[in-house]
Amino acid sequence: MARRPSPDALEPRKTARQMRATHTVEAIIEAAARIFEVEGFEGYTTNAIAQKAGVSIGSLYQYFPNKDAITLALIAREANLLEAEIMQASIIERWEEALDAMVLAAVRHQLRRPVLARVLDVEEARLPQTKRSMSGSDQIYACVLNVLNLAGKCHSDAATLTVDVIGLTRGMTDMAGRIGEVGLEELGRRVQLAVFGYLGRAGMFAGKNAPNSAYLCSSTNDSQKMTVAARQLAEKKASNICHSVLRPTASP
Repeated sequence: MARRPSPDALEPRKTARQMRATHTVEAIIEAAARIFEVEGFEGYTTNAIAQKAGVSIGSLYQYFPNKDAITLALIAREANLLEAEIMQASIIERWEEALDAMVLAAVRHQLRRPVLARVLDVEEARLPQTKRSMSGSDQIYACVLNVLNLAGKCHSDAATLTVDVIGLTRGMTDMAGRIGEVGLEELGRRVQLAVFGYLGRAGMFAGKNAPNSAYLCSSTNDSQKMTVAARQLAEKKASNICHSVLRPTASP
């Protein structure tokens, strides 16, 4: 079994301060992203990254000690993009609109570069967390928790509901990426309905805190606009991927 690298071994060697150095680091990180998307793990080497970025291998090693450090910088870049959208959505005044915007931000993030998103999910689980990655996760958690507290008036189990909402959203978007779904609006509405349905069953929307019925009806109508052909294709792809993922192993 491969040894899990220590967090200290994955920290950048130096911080880019000048404009030219910043551009070099950005080129290295974007080159890593493109190699992941086109060649996968097999083609992911520091030499390949340097060549794709148009820099020497020596320049690459000035900033990153190894390819895992580059991967973590790429994970941080993508997480920062999502975090910024989640934070922007969280300040919307009506809580249901804020929550819906946060869901759509997560879906948009997954579908923007779906192959890269799936690869980084694997790498994020493999690599140790750093202060940067933990900070981003904590910020997203805090944003969702704040919105749910607005909806449920400090629900007694809001912390658990927050984790569940994040997990539900991520699970549905990850699976959509695996089956090649690219419809932002369709997937967004399905995830939104799943999130609101779960929270409703959990007793989040008692009394005056219930979401506007016209708002939910609009969301339901939107989700029903998926064409029969698109739904059949999605179901076929989902069936194929589920068979490959969930197929039980033979007993010894």
